[in-house]
Amino acid sequence: MLPVPMMPILKALSLLFYGKGGNGGQSGAMTKKTPSITLWVMKRIEVRELEYFLAVADTLHFARAAERLGIAPPPLSRAIAQLERRLGTTLFERTSRRVELTAAGRVFRTEARNTLRSLDRAVRRTQQVGHDALRIATAPGTGSGLLREILRDYLARFGRDTVELVFTRDQASAVRDGRADVALVCSAEDLTGMDVQDVTTEHPVALVPIGHPFAARRTLTPACLLHDRTYAAELPPVGLDALIDLVATGQLVAVVGDSVIDRLGRHVAAVPVTGLPPRNVLLAWPADSHDPRVANLLDLIGQFHDHNSAVG
Repeated sequence: MLPVPMMPILKALSLLFYGKGGNGGQSGAMTKKTPSITLWVMKRIEVRELEYFLAVADTLHFARAAERLGIAPPPLSRAIAQLERRLGTTLFERTSRRVELTAAGRVFRTEARNTLRSLDRAVRRTQQVGHDALRIATAPGTGSGLLREILRDYLARFGRDTVELVFTRDQASAVRDGRADVALVCSAEDLTGMDVQDVTTEHPVALVPIGHPFAARRTLTPACLLHDRTYAAELPPVGLDALIDLVATGQLVAVVGDSVIDRLGRHVAAVPVTGLPPRNVLLAWPADSHDPRVANLLDLIGQFHDHNSAVG
């Protein structure tokens, strides 16, 4: 079993042993003994133990946590007791009727969860070294519409199967978690720790079947859409082609960006939606990334903008 990354849990252990004051409330730096204590503990904590702890912390029930983990309750209880002995503090208050986190347990829950996420992200990013396909996280229903011309040039330059679209409603998290290399995001999203590049500005349009009463309207309002039983404010996790099929067959009315209009075909109409602001779309990637594939994509976006400016 792999030992866990050090830094997040070291922070937690400092709080567990010394509280917010740093060293038992005394001013100044921690005593020299602190690192040796925490490092000694950390060398003996494994990923499995953090998973056990979080299962109990999430359920506050040893039997249910054991069932989730696929083990019997007694080994789980022993593992938690051993973890508490190593940490030198109580993580759970146990009675015959309930289990509750102590103050130290609440601190450790946050830091343990962050540690597992960091480890997962490190594994994902390491495994992607040398991965040929540039993974672009994009919202359901957008397909490659926003980057169609750019991606066409990218594929022509670097070969087939060098781009993979990852459909998700949380594109920024997909990049942070290592599931994607870059993301198409809205400027309103939390982009802490990321670099960004403007891609385009989209205006909202409603996609409706060609025979739908809305198709004859010049514009629609959000209030109008709410009265349609097939309208979905949250799009299903599918690509643009599948979304268009759902609309064409009368199963869905959806609001998307106007960059998709030239992909609709003759069975779907796009009606501008008033009362909703335009959306600035950005390309986002980790600020510490030095991925040459991202640099290549950014270069093509710059060329695309230069061309449009010259034409305009």
